[in-house]
This record gives sequence, structure tokens and C-alpha cells, in this order.
Amino acid sequence: MNAEPPDWSREAICLRRESSDGESLAAELYRRTCRVDFDQPGVCVVELGPAIDSVGCRRLMVDLKRAMARIHEATTGRTLVYLSATRFDQQETTRPHLDGGPEECLLMLGYEPTAIESELEIFDYARCAFDHGLSPQEFMASHNPMFEAGQEILRPYAMRVPCFSRTEHRIVCINNSSAAWSESEPAWQGVLHTATIPAPDESERRIVDSTMIAPAPVGTPDAVDDGALDDFVTTSVVRRRGAGE
Repeated sequence: MNAEPPDWSREAICLRRESSDGESLAAELYRRTCRVDFDQPGVCVVELGPAIDSVGCRRLMVDLKRAMARIHEATTGRTLVYLSATRFDQQETTRPHLDGGPEECLLMLGYEPTAIESELEIFDYARCAFDHGLSPQEFMASHNPMFEAGQEILRPYAMRVPCFSRTEHRIVCINNSSAAWSESEPAWQGVLHTATIPAPDESERRIVDSTMIAPAPVGTPDAVDDGALDDFVTTSVVRRRGAGE
């Protein structure tokens, strides 16, 4: 496989939600995010427009996860389950990182309108690792991007998310995996993400509705039960988060 550093167009990353396209939207999210090679970016942003509120955004996130689980079952014979679902106010700049999770997992994040300026950047570390003859886990051990040297190696594989706006709701799906690439046993190929917040403001909130989702055998229950998931969708509670996305 010949893997080149990413040069994805806006159209490859960004989707505009239409009023009645739930299944096709889930299919595009799955195709672009749940990659097992490097033919897709590993990240996708859904632009929801002004005609949706916070609860509606979170309800759509749940609907999309269920539809993506059906796609995964049809494709692999396994399903997708929730590992976590929470809401937080995140205003701290982060370095390129994975959120803690199993070898195969994805983040589905709802970003709510905010007065806080921010930027989201993606680093295709799985592709970078492949180009250097390493597994993603070996790459992270040898070139930790929490340090400057690791970031320099990753810089050609960096991409600023082009449709990350603070004025409308966005759903962002990020492949958060650390599995090794394999032609015989395909596994999700992850990307790192980082948020830059130039001017945090304690008087404002930058709300992230965060879920982590992972493949599992069919019949595996979600780690987030129905009551907790309903609370995630409807609650107005937002906790402060210091670091991480």
C-alpha cells in the first residue's frame, strides 16, 4: 500500500444534514470514519444548521449510533456499543492525543454553539506509523506527540478541520483506534485530535456532548444503560473538564 500524507478536501470531511436523510447520513459517517485502510480521512463533520437545539442534536447522535451499529452488523457480523456518554465544558488547549479506549473505538462528539473561538485539528498517526514501518502503538511509544519531536514527525499528516464552526451545532465523528493495520484481519485505523482554544472565558461555556463507541459481539449490552442514555440526551447539566476533548 502506498500511503501519502493527507490532502483531504472540504467535501471529504464535511456533510450538511438534510431533513430526511438519517440512514444515508449514518452510512456516510460510517464510511468516512470507520476506515480499515487509508482511503478515507477517519473523521467526519456533520453541519446541522440552525434548525436544531441541544436536545435535538443529542437525540440525533443516538439515532446515528444505532444506524451505524446496524451497518456494522451487516458489514462485519459485530455491533457497536456505547462505552461512555457525557457532557462537559472544555476550554483547555490540548496536544494531539487519543481518548482512552480499546484498540478499536470511535468518538461521536456534539459541539454546541458557543462564544468561545476554537480550532480542531486531526493528525493521521496510523498512516504516519504505517509509512514508518510501525504499528500505531509502537509509533506512540517511540514518537509521543505530547512532546515537540513527536509532533514534528506528525506535522505532514496534520489537517485543520475545515467546517468546525462555533455558530451552529456540529456532530464530529473521530476514529479513536490504536489497532495495527492488517490486510488479512482488517481493523479500524485511528487518528489523533487536538483542540486549540486561544482565549478561554470562565463566563462562557464551550459544551461538548461526548460519546465513545466500540465494536462488540452482537448482543453485548451498552456500558451506558437506557436510563443514563436518556439522561445524556435530556439533561441540562454540564461539568467542567480540564483537559482532553
